[in-house]
Amino acid sequence: MKKMKLLLIGLMLLGSSSVYACGMGEVTDAGYENASVAHAYQHWKQGEYTQIPFVFIDVRTPQEFKAGHIPGAVNMPVSSIGEHLNEIPKDKQVYVYCHSGKRAARASTVLAKAGFSVENIPESMLGWEDAGYPIEK
Repeated sequence: MKKMKLLLIGLMLLGSSSVYACGMGEVTDAGYENASVAHAYQHWKQGEYTQIPFVFIDVRTPQEFKAGHIPGAVNMPVSSIGEHLNEIPKDKQVYVYCHSGKRAARASTVLAKAGFSVENIPESMLGWEDAGYPIEK
């Protein structure tokens, strides 16, 4: 019985060490995952009730961000993402998006190399808007 309890505790600890990697998308050579808009939305929709804490980072310009963004997202333009690494929680799944996907891929590469668990949303805001998901202005 004691061995069984120890085994269960060990399995729980092992499971918690990978809690921040969703593991749902294809991992790129740059070390980040590509996540579909639908996957990102499902995670976003869980909000504070999610088992995997997350943050959405919008890497567009402040003007683009003000025009409309994913509710709750943080704006960190791709041109200065390296300067803001200490502001991004390492214990959360990081979703990155831009307008069409190019800047998000560049930022995702930087973040993955810095040790973050990153999910790039290749369809970015265009895909989010096309799907009819909520936008904050």
